[in-house]
Amino acid sequence: MPLKIVSEARPNTFEFETSALIKPSGFREYDARWWFGHPASAEPPELNLIGVQALGMGLGTLIRRLGAGPDIVTGHDFRSYSLAIKLALVSGLMAAGARVRDIGLALSPMAYFAQFALDAPSVAMVTASHNENGWSGVKMGAARPLTFGPEEMSALKTIVLAGDFDLVGGGSYDFIPDFRKTYLDDLTRDKRISRKLRVVAACGNGTASAFAPEALERIGCEVIPLDVELDHTFPNYNPNPEDMKMLHAIRDKVLETGADVGLGFDGDGDRCGVVDNEGNEIFADKVGVMLARDIAHLYPGSTFVVDVKSTGLFNTDAALRADGAVTDYWKTGHSYIKRRVAELGAIAGFEKSGHFFFNPPIGRGYDDGLITAIAICQMLDRSPTSSMADLYRALPLTFGTPTMSPHCADELKYGVVERVVSDFQAMKQEGAIFAGQKIAELITVNGVRVVAEDGTWGLVRASSNKPELVVVVESPVSSERRRQMFEAVDAVLRRSPEVGAYNQTF
Repeated sequence: MPLKIVSEARPNTFEFETSALIKPSGFREYDARWWFGHPASAEPPELNLIGVQALGMGLGTLIRRLGAGPDIVTGHDFRSYSLAIKLALVSGLMAAGARVRDIGLALSPMAYFAQFALDAPSVAMVTASHNENGWSGVKMGAARPLTFGPEEMSALKTIVLAGDFDLVGGGSYDFIPDFRKTYLDDLTRDKRISRKLRVVAACGNGTASAFAPEALERIGCEVIPLDVELDHTFPNYNPNPEDMKMLHAIRDKVLETGADVGLGFDGDGDRCGVVDNEGNEIFADKVGVMLARDIAHLYPGSTFVVDVKSTGLFNTDAALRADGAVTDYWKTGHSYIKRRVAELGAIAGFEKSGHFFFNPPIGRGYDDGLITAIAICQMLDRSPTSSMADLYRALPLTFGTPTMSPHCADELKYGVVERVVSDFQAMKQEGAIFAGQKIAELITVNGVRVVAEDGTWGLVRASSNKPELVVVVESPVSSERRRQMFEAVDAVLRRSPEVGAYNQTF
């Protein structure tokens, strides 16, 4: 009898124990993300373990149909439920004939590395990334170093929801012991620094706690640990280096200890946030400009890819232009930027969220927060007379915001963004005054980035992995212009009653 796939089922019922609960909206643009449930929340789950098993059957079916073969790496992040989810996924994969190589508790980049080290084309990393407890998901790929994009996610969704599985059997399971050491050895090989750096390593009690402090110590840093005790209740704050609460905790520790830099890692270790020695929280796009300057000086004529949420400095910075750097602005999302970096042969890609991608000779093309942290330490090592704050001050001044996310249901958010894009297109066509000036440019590669005549801009897009919109604003002129642009963009958003409160503002 085929598996019964349902989109709703209440816990503590016969249906929940006998059906595969898997809400369709959990198949997102480039990975899968569901609310698995949490004791402190009344929100009903969108996924159960039978649903995860069905996902494994679908993924095992898909990788064979894609011609990737049966070999796949799995790992899981540090959540109370992640191991159970991974084992349910593994059972589904094996039913579809997959040969599973399980690396155990892992960072997402450790799983990507394993695709190379274990010669397995595919990956399924169980992680909620930076999402709050109660969320889970899977980051997947079938062509290293890339992860799935919309085409593969759509195909997977169709297979799973239709129960269209090729359950050929013959699968196998192999647990890989001590892979943490293999990963750390590769990560730190030939990367010792000579400058004595005191580094705050903040992990939010998440998975990176078991990896980041040791990696930084191995390259020669004096590590000042902050919230590095593994604790899946996340007692202090969610491990998310875009969250101001985490950045403020890092700032306080840097100022208390006189550290040279503070580095914060998200729940699955593929992102890195930065605080300088004076306690300034540096948004990731500005860190990207600093790293791009360092890399372009070493490798003149470099190409970089950045997402549409990122600062305009990548196009206007005189130091980057002097070294012949070229920057391509592309869609937000780790899968999109990763793919674009590969397509263009770019040396690096930077996302405002803190996903950084380095091609050879720096990395292998995937996002790894520890590689980013090491690159920052190497940048400081190559600038022995400059502090992190000095390097930050050397950038042209702009006035940016954190990433701000008003709530908007998954089923509604894309329609809201379409209306917002249409509103801006009509305003531009009419020559209307917006935020005090005419609209000079609209960039619609991913949502809409509205640019005023003085270069001040605001972005609105739909979040790819949560029921939210994403709003970012920057002005090269003043904080007043930044505020003016934000209020104007927000006024357009408020025409849609589906748009709720922001998670944070500035």
